[in-house]
Amino acid sequence: MDKALTSSRTKKGGIFPPGLFSIWAMLQAVVWLIGLSIFASLIFIPSTGLLVFWNMLIPVAPALLVLGTGIWRNICPLATTTLLPRHWHVSRRKKMSVALQGRLQLAAVLALFGIVPLRHILFNRSGPSTALLLSVLASTGFVMGIFFDWKSGWCSSLCPVHPVEKLYGGNPVYSFANAHCTQCVNCSIPCPDSTPNFRPAMAARNYSQRLAGWLITGGLPGFIWGWFHVSDQPGRSGRADLLQAYAMPLAGLLVTLCLYMLLKTVVHKTHERQLSGIFAASGVSCYYWYRIPALLGFGPYSGDGLLISLRDVIPSWSATALALCTTLFFFWWLLVRKPSQKSWVIRPPYAPRTTQ
Repeated sequence: MDKALTSSRTKKGGIFPPGLFSIWAMLQAVVWLIGLSIFASLIFIPSTGLLVFWNMLIPVAPALLVLGTGIWRNICPLATTTLLPRHWHVSRRKKMSVALQGRLQLAAVLALFGIVPLRHILFNRSGPSTALLLSVLASTGFVMGIFFDWKSGWCSSLCPVHPVEKLYGGNPVYSFANAHCTQCVNCSIPCPDSTPNFRPAMAARNYSQRLAGWLITGGLPGFIWGWFHVSDQPGRSGRADLLQAYAMPLAGLLVTLCLYMLLKTVVHKTHERQLSGIFAASGVSCYYWYRIPALLGFGPYSGDGLLISLRDVIPSWSATALALCTTLFFFWWLLVRKPSQKSWVIRPPYAPRTTQ
């Protein structure tokens, strides 16, 4: 399978590298074009774009990060965009220091916690605003790709989704071929893509990285819980509205972060993986506990996060039962199941020192 997926590599790269005719390249092209279509619809057909992006694509993302982080790392349209400078040979290919990498990883966590509450007062009901957000993220990543080598500038540092990848993707079932990097130049140390059972604590080489790991591991479950206890207030951006949007998520974050830090002091280091797994499973389970009912019309706030209303079709307990099944599954996958000792993707051959 890996041989097939890595076939047809080209030395010169291309718009959708590696290898214009490889299977991964075709998947990257398809996903990139789908992303472009969603982006256009957010501007020209906002109702459709918002429905597809926030209520179809985003609800699938957490499960994908748990079950197939390597797939997402290979086909993410933002990653494809931000790696274009490297494949077009216009990147300056600067080596990122560990200190800068840590600061950017901390900034990514803070950006995640800063952006998500704005969905309630802006992004959930405004297609152009969501399109602008995506434009800013893609442009930032592209510029970082011009200066820094491979994934160090965005995918493994400043991307707001990457902290969640590290938390949820700690027990992959399969290592996929690397669809971006033709050679390993140690752009990120340790490499999140090629390190088996990678989790936030494994990148804690300085205080910024440790703080980022603590915030995402300990704070995300409470942040998710708090976010689902705020209703959408589109078109309102006063001080009181901002306070309402941020208060519950940040309060929940603080509570679970304190609990995590307390447990860290009493749990032996040999059980760090299990502790991280508990909080990872709690975060993704909490998300689907609230998200599944909302998608089906059983949410606490009418219309918020609605995909299709089945309120008059199925009993309310069926949505709760489905959410319970996901909770049991994620705790099994992330905590009970034996560690796979696999990485998200297979590390490519190391580049000769002269080419680094």
